[in-house]
Amino acid sequence: MLQDPLTLYKLIVLYMLNRVSFPLTTAQVSDFILGKEYTNFLTLQQVINELTDAGMITPRSIRNRTHLAITEEGKETLTFFQNRISDAIKNDINTYFRENEFSLRNEVSVLGDYYKSTSGEFEAHLVAKDRGIKLVDITLSVPSEELAASICDNWQNKNQEIYRYLTKELF
Repeated sequence: MLQDPLTLYKLIVLYMLNRVSFPLTTAQVSDFILGKEYTNFLTLQQVINELTDAGMITPRSIRNRTHLAITEEGKETLTFFQNRISDAIKNDINTYFRENEFSLRNEVSVLGDYYKSTSGEFEAHLVAKDRGIKLVDITLSVPSEELAASICDNWQNKNQEIYRYLTKELF
């Protein structure tokens, strides 16, 4: 059975987002799809935009990353059409998640963002989650945007150490 390649790519994205209990970044989806050479970057961007416009996925920008989540409409669509994804592609996706789930989850479970507060200071908002539950939620006020950005970057690299330190000192 021949089908429109864009439809297949959309179903692959929906299948990926439905397989995990956390949002995936656009980069994570791209790494898999481009790594398997299913399509090219521009076509994948078109697919993500069309899925967003159709209300099947929701993007959320956090600093320089876009997190994608499947909507109820996307889940319903996938239910009707997932049989159009070959077993080989499903196996590739399932294997990818089996081999990378911890690193994928960690990448989207540690969030650092900053914004300018009404007082003129910058606030760095740092969150670490596990299975949707916030383990740490810290907001630090700092005098400059550069410092806030640096704090967010360091949070990505040092969150586990900081969490261990906090629990050791507070418990």
